[in-house]
Amino acid sequence: MQPGTPPPPGAYQQQGVPQWNAPTAPLGAPQPPGGGGRNKTTVTAIVAATAVVIAAGVTGFLVLGGEDDSTDESKGAEKKPTSSAPATPSEEPSPTQEGRGNGTTVEPVIDGWQVVVNPKRGTAFDVPPGWVVKEPDSQLTYIDEKTDKPVTTMTGITEYKPDWCRYDEDKDGRKDSWKLAAAGTKGANGAKNTGEAAQNTVGWWVYGPYTQPSQKIIGLSKPSKYKSKLTGLEGSIAYAESQGVPKSKNPCATEGKALSFAFKNEAGDFVVWSLFGPMDVKDEVSEATIKKILSSVRLAGMPRG
Repeated sequence: MQPGTPPPPGAYQQQGVPQWNAPTAPLGAPQPPGGGGRNKTTVTAIVAATAVVIAAGVTGFLVLGGEDDSTDESKGAEKKPTSSAPATPSEEPSPTQEGRGNGTTVEPVIDGWQVVVNPKRGTAFDVPPGWVVKEPDSQLTYIDEKTDKPVTTMTGITEYKPDWCRYDEDKDGRKDSWKLAAAGTKGANGAKNTGEAAQNTVGWWVYGPYTQPSQKIIGLSKPSKYKSKLTGLEGSIAYAESQGVPKSKNPCATEGKALSFAFKNEAGDFVVWSLFGPMDVKDEVSEATIKKILSSVRLAGMPRG
């Protein structure tokens, strides 16, 4: 990674969660691994068919690598054109289970919330009522608008207000949908540590849905250590956000933000949980809610992937 402006001494040493609304510095312009993905996304069922101000630690370049999330997810995705953020599920949608989550044997650690289980990665987390929880083996993939290749993907997903904004950007007679938030988990093959895994992942969840084809308007924090007081899970977190998404006739185009938490599952593999969504919009998911969801991330047995 090419270094940006060094952060002040002591920055990112505490185990807190970065603020979501902090300013960021521009990124460089590396090429995404296998492409990027804003205008095409897929949602596919594979089996069932804070105390730290982010500006202090922002680096100037998006880190490449760590985006290898096993080829079966990339090959299993069906392509579906959408705009800026994922639309409705593909031709084989995974059933939603709002209200009870997707885990039949895993109980929530936050009273009244739903459980999102990812058996492939051996992880779980909780989300509030009203979030749409997909089947455990469902996946979300962003596709490069130029190459039609996947840029990033996650499985065991949940979405908040999946039809928050709708607009027919490509003028094909169908309105595409923008969600207010989504979260899930992916593998981090090749990562050397949790900090690298988190930082190598987080920027793509801003690039894919919001800034494509530009990487220069994404700011990326340095990773910081994190341990959940609720579940005891520890690893590293990193944060990214955009600044300067071009205005267009599309009323759904927004700035984007993402948070990634990297840790090891029970098999000893690096995995990364991420949450992303639009920034500076009405009904934006609050920082308090994001921190609470993050605190619930936990291991859920040996992965079956």
